[in-house]
Amino acid sequence: MRFRLMIMAVSVSIFTVFASCSSTPVSHRLLDEVRHGHDSVQVGTHDTIMEEYKHLTIDNTVSDVINTPAFKGFGQYVLPSEWHYDPDMKLKYIPSLLPYHNYVDANRSAGYINMMIDMRKRGEKLFYPIGRKDAGLFFFPGKPDAPFAVICPGGGFSYVGSIHEGFPLAIELSKKGYNAFVIQYSVAYGAQGAVEDLAAGIDYIFRHALELKVSTRDYSVWGGSAGARMAAYIGSYTPAAFGNFVNARPATVVMGYTGHSEYTRLDPPTYVVIGANDGIASPAIMRRRVEALKAIGIDSEFHLFPNLRHGFGLGTGTSADRWIDGAVRFWEKHMNTSDKINIPIKEYEN
Repeated sequence: MRFRLMIMAVSVSIFTVFASCSSTPVSHRLLDEVRHGHDSVQVGTHDTIMEEYKHLTIDNTVSDVINTPAFKGFGQYVLPSEWHYDPDMKLKYIPSLLPYHNYVDANRSAGYINMMIDMRKRGEKLFYPIGRKDAGLFFFPGKPDAPFAVICPGGGFSYVGSIHEGFPLAIELSKKGYNAFVIQYSVAYGAQGAVEDLAAGIDYIFRHALELKVSTRDYSVWGGSAGARMAAYIGSYTPAAFGNFVNARPATVVMGYTGHSEYTRLDPPTYVVIGANDGIASPAIMRRRVEALKAIGIDSEFHLFPNLRHGFGLGTGTSADRWIDGAVRFWEKHMNTSDKINIPIKEYEN
């Protein structure tokens, strides 16, 4: 029987959210390209190929992202298309598309978009539809047959903030050798529909593991804000509770800044991060959930970062910078030894 979520809607003043949002300037360093690409045979003239895979800048527009040939068929999911926007708006104003997030940097966001364009130029398949409306998986490959992670971006179930809270984490996990997916889910049916999309996405990965060259052992689910609720539900009940999907519980759940308090005695080990100045999610609620899990013998960690607001994503340039390294170590602790990626310790240094 399909599990039905009983979630109390959280009402947040749009004025308060917009007032709390800002972007933090960072050094515009060159971003490392996603590794593990493969060569492809390009058909057409050099000029045509160059135009198809042309990099974008913050002076390009939202429409340019949606309509770039490299993203044909899924360009509408790269930015929060669920949020009403002006298609002629320049990318320098990307932060305004993510009102529930902070520390959104337009230059870094453009860098992630260009990395994805480069993946397509190398012939990599970036987006996989999963047979559900406005749902699919962005794939950032790691080492063949390594475990996978699914990342659930938040957005208050009103938009999907992949550009800030999905792609950056997936790229980092890929560079560490793990296969990383970012779930694109529909917000039309609230939390219930979103979690069902996530369950369908995990089921798709299991059914296509050989094609994708991923291990289905010791997978993890990550999420921020609304996405953390989604990840927690999969950890508590497995994808099978939300439809005719695989009955496989993740080895680890990683949760960022959410007010989710439910848990079960079957929950997997859980790693939690939140900022001390979060005005949307309560650090106290997250701490109590971690303490409750630990009290029933489930390994869990709680990490509180000073002077940090809601929706910090990867946390680059903040007190949470490189928090993902600790989360990966926690995930690896709960893997079968043979599934761990042999990454030199220097990869984890700040």
